[in-house]
Amino acid sequence: MAQFTKAAIVSSFIELLNERPFDKISVVDIAEKCGINRNTFYYYYADVYALVDEIFQTETRKMVELNLSCGSWQEVFMQATGFARENRQAVYHLYNSAARDRLEDYLYDVVMVAVSSFVARKAEGLNVAEEDKHDLSAFYAAALVGLLMKWLRDGMKQDADAYIESLGRLLDGNTRFTFEHHPG
Repeated sequence: MAQFTKAAIVSSFIELLNERPFDKISVVDIAEKCGINRNTFYYYYADVYALVDEIFQTETRKMVELNLSCGSWQEVFMQATGFARENRQAVYHLYNSAARDRLEDYLYDVVMVAVSSFVARKAEGLNVAEEDKHDLSAFYAAALVGLLMKWLRDGMKQDADAYIESLGRLLDGNTRFTFEHHPG
């Protein structure tokens, strides 16, 4: 019963977050949406921020359990951002709220898990120090989260899949471009 109630709270919260800004969602709203009383909500969560934290921790755990075996960093990134892409409006509402830091931490954690898995696979059989693998993973995670935050800041107008494909072609060297020097 406890798992059912928690799942109902999470589901109701995500539905509400897809409908309205985070700062406009109260514990009463969540409780009414899932048919419980306020005290039941507080039995499971200290406040709405604790609920957000648990959702993000659960999503991060799912990424760890997936033990990603994607062939490219683009595939890893797409899997890592699955929750965000499926709940675009909810994530946008979190981005534009007092919970933005939690969103940024979640995005970094989940992308770092995915990228670390990818880097570890690519480094198999090579003489690469763990610290170097970690640093490279941190670099890619920070860059990808930076791109995600810019996408959110710009109102998520650009198609994420097409953007990642395009960026992938550039970074993987599958697109030819040159810089010409024009005498000044």
